[in-house]
Amino acid sequence: MIRKLATALALVALMGGASFAETFEIKMMNKGSDGERMVFEPAFVQAAAGDTIRFVATNKGHNAEINKGMIPEGAEAFKGKVNEEIEVTLDVEGVYGVICKPHYAMGMVMTIAVGDTEAPADFLEGRVPPKAKERFEAQLGNL
Repeated sequence: MIRKLATALALVALMGGASFAETFEIKMMNKGSDGERMVFEPAFVQAAAGDTIRFVATNKGHNAEINKGMIPEGAEAFKGKVNEEIEVTLDVEGVYGVICKPHYAMGMVMTIAVGDTEAPADFLEGRVPPKAKERFEAQLGNL
């Protein structure tokens, strides 16, 4: 009896970490609840390593993908197709910049912070459209 109890406790301990992982649902929308056009809602997520992000094509014509250069070193980039719901599990701590490619110039961006982290100094370097940069800067204020 003690052996069975010890085995059960060991299994619970091993699987316990997985049960605490959270799933965040991000809507890809033409118009957000605040009236802003072309948005991810929410536009900022504070996650833990191992959490899952689900991008839902609430309105047609959107995708979710990592913006080039806005991903922590060692993390795996992702790129969804237009109108595709995708899920990604983020295991590497750091700051991720996500865009909707068709509406990037209109500022359709979001930021995911995994773990207790800060944005790298070069996070907004390179060619970032003005509206997208404005929204990224506002989102980074959440860190």
